Amino acid sequence: MASTVHSNAEGKEEMDIIRSTPSDRYIPKVSVPSKQNLFKEFKNTVKETFFADDPLRPFKDQSKSKKFILGVQTIFPIFEWSRDYSLKKFRGDLIAGLTIASLCIPQDIGYSKLANLAPQYGLYSSFVPPLIYAFMGSSRDIAIGPVAVVSLLLGTLLQNQVDHTTHPAEYLRLAFTATFFAGITQATLGILRLGFLIDFLSHAAIVGFMGGAAITIALQQLKGFLGIKKFTKKTDIISVMHSVVDSAHHGWNWQTIVIGGVFLTFLLVAKFIGKKNKKLFWVPAIAPLISVILSTFFVYITHAEKQGVEIVKHIEKGISPSSFNQIYFTGEYLIKGFKIGVVAGVIALTEAIAIGRTFASMKDYQLDGNKEMVALGTMNVIGSMTSCYVTTGSFSRSAVNYMAGCQTAVSNIVMSFVVFLTLMFITPLFKYTPNAILAAIIISAVLNLIDFQAAILIWKIDKFDFVACMGAFFGVVFSSVEIGLLIAVVISFAKILLQVTRPRTATLGKIPRTTVYRNIQQYPEATKVPGVLIVRVDSAIYFSNSNYVRERILRWLGDEEELLKAADLPPIHFLIVEMSPVTDIDTSGIHALEELYRSLQKRDIQLVLANPGPVVIDKLHASKFTTLIGEDRIFLTVADAVAACSPKLLEEV
Repeated sequence: MASTVHSNAEGKEEMDIIRSTPSDRYIPKVSVPSKQNLFKEFKNTVKETFFADDPLRPFKDQSKSKKFILGVQTIFPIFEWSRDYSLKKFRGDLIAGLTIASLCIPQDIGYSKLANLAPQYGLYSSFVPPLIYAFMGSSRDIAIGPVAVVSLLLGTLLQNQVDHTTHPAEYLRLAFTATFFAGITQATLGILRLGFLIDFLSHAAIVGFMGGAAITIALQQLKGFLGIKKFTKKTDIISVMHSVVDSAHHGWNWQTIVIGGVFLTFLLVAKFIGKKNKKLFWVPAIAPLISVILSTFFVYITHAEKQGVEIVKHIEKGISPSSFNQIYFTGEYLIKGFKIGVVAGVIALTEAIAIGRTFASMKDYQLDGNKEMVALGTMNVIGSMTSCYVTTGSFSRSAVNYMAGCQTAVSNIVMSFVVFLTLMFITPLFKYTPNAILAAIIISAVLNLIDFQAAILIWKIDKFDFVACMGAFFGVVFSSVEIGLLIAVVISFAKILLQVTRPRTATLGKIPRTTVYRNIQQYPEATKVPGVLIVRVDSAIYFSNSNYVRERILRWLGDEEELLKAADLPPIHFLIVEMSPVTDIDTSGIHALEELYRSLQKRDIQLVLANPGPVVIDKLHASKFTTLIGEDRIFLTVADAVAACSPKLLEEV
């Protein structure tokens, strides 16, 4: 191999001109994988799609009795972790359970109002479902119960079908029906191992949706907070503020405002104390219950209800009755309940899985998403039959549960037992609880759902994600919860479609003093190879993007040829397509490559491929495309392709 040293025009660099031909050095070829059996290939594809975690692995080489025990433990994880349960762990679970119970009781009463249901149904929903989850759930930290966003969503969707004031019986039955189908949806996704479907709702869209829902929930509480009797049934900010302003002269109750304002301040101060000192986590946890006790006592001794202060009045005493016979299994409400249940079930599932994964990563244990779906679905199905509405993991309660030192799901059992005692003996004491305190509790709770830091981070990282975030946010705030949810889903899917149909491409250059070729935009010092254009496609090539990929490569080529012509430099003779990121290709993609090859032939340019993966090279061979362009035009690396194609390589000394 001969080389000569030249000076450039400025005399600043020296370069070696190295003549290289394919015969001068050994260039390895791209190997074609051996043909797989069609059934085996299909089996592997199904396994990776639905059973990537290999759930049957623990059952291999086990006796029948052991397999039975493992099967029971898979369905009911409590039988697995209970073997190592100790008194020390119970002490942590007891403290955590009592703490979250003090938080959940006032919240449940308030959240039931968001769903347009009587207060006892909120308490019922923190009695039965947590017990079911404790036996079937795999998270140690999730606290189960009604949550603000799902309660508002359910209440809005149900109200669109049945008015809860004129048809309360039908409304309640539809609520149980929706809860039943929410559970069926969740369990079905888990059993069929389709949990990956909930990931299609992007994090950015969820942040925006939750923030918008928090604003909407807080605005809805102005009715109870200000003591307004006539209030709009719409949830958008314009209708709510119009209703608030219209009632300002005659509809506000100053006693109610004082109660709400004082205790909202108390709750926010308690929350601030808990954030400043993590050891005082119990202060914001018990603050809502203290607020309820004090405000109830104040209203009772002053008879403030006679001055226009709205109170809870009556909560049914006793455990949740059976509601199986109230679920619609026929008629027009069956379809309505199914549609509402699917939407509420998916949103509840998304929230619970996100919370579960967060705390699992903090404690360094694995959370089985499909098990969680089955557990959540089962508890909602059973809950629908025991007078409960849709429940899921609550972030505020789960955070308190975690900070209180919970060890296992027994904390949910403790919470459920406290709610049981409340239903049996204490509910009459809530008669004089003012609605203003419930509004204050809900407002203080939902403020945590507005995540400004996450929105700022989304803006910094991805502007399209920020559009999805703001689209969902403004959709909820200015229209309705369901419109905001629809916008979130549409934008999430739009992003996926955009990334699939318009994949990124880049031109590559050689990093000085290496044989590495990288994106010229990312590495400005990378140099182009004379007579060669190197393009990288950063996506699989499918029917949805094949034409775009072909046209984009030709556009890169056209732009490069214009630059070379303007600079009076030699034209392009070789187009190298770096295919390392191309994980797959279909018939449309191969057809696009064939059209690209024919277009290049007319320009007297050779098409060269670098490093196609096993799936891609197998399909290229099967389609005879490798024969079309020539086996000698497919290389293992870009460096090999350049060495074989370019008559002169410039390297810095």
